[in-house]
Amino acid sequence: MTTGPGTFPGARYDAASATAPAGGTREAIVDALLRLAARRDFGATTITDIAREAGVSLADFRDAFPSKGAVLGAFLRRIDRKVLENPSRSYEDEPSRERLYHVLSHRLDALEPYRDAVLNIAEWAAKDPLSATALNREIVNSMRFMLEAADIDSEGPVGALKLQGLAHAWKKVLDAWREDRAGEHARALSALDRELSRGEKFVDRAEDLVRMTEPFFSLAQKLFDGAQRRSGRHSHHHHHEAEDDYEHHPHASA
Repeated sequence: MTTGPGTFPGARYDAASATAPAGGTREAIVDALLRLAARRDFGATTITDIAREAGVSLADFRDAFPSKGAVLGAFLRRIDRKVLENPSRSYEDEPSRERLYHVLSHRLDALEPYRDAVLNIAEWAAKDPLSATALNREIVNSMRFMLEAADIDSEGPVGALKLQGLAHAWKKVLDAWREDRAGEHARALSALDRELSRGEKFVDRAEDLVRMTEPFFSLAQKLFDGAQRRSGRHSHHHHHEAEDDYEHHPHASA
């Protein structure tokens, strides 16, 4: 295993990745994408560029990933894993907001070796709405696991609001991170603290609204279910009447 051109600290480059097992090829492709993203316009970077940087053929790339966006998704899952496989128990008894703050600060630490690439990719996505939408789906999935790591529920309608709100907040954190010097997170962490405070208030209001409207939704569901049952019985009754009419029709045949 050797270090390739422009490799980030902690990122490994497999010079023989063209003949490496599938897992090694995938990792080499992810690392290649990150190296290129750190030093050039990500929007102008092609699959061929990434394959060449990784030392793999286009056929190997196709076996490993269907698209450039899929490689980004693999990178985000790599970061998710780094955060999830080293959970800290020191803040288990803290309020949910503090637990999430610690989890996301660890995420920033995990991203630090790839800082230039991450910020360039974020800048590219900000200029490309379609790519931003696709990337948002990946970020939402990552945030789902960050919430789980902080022991915060992400299910149901309020959970969906939490996920999308946290993905939006994370974008604000990355914007602030851009203003930090390399290796420092002061501005990013300040933005994280601020965004989590805003999000907490919004979620509290959303949960209050759900509690207030639950009885109405429950009543509406019961009325709907009752109407469905009555409609079913009515249809069944008319079905039998139609059969009787057919059986007694003068032209009916056996």
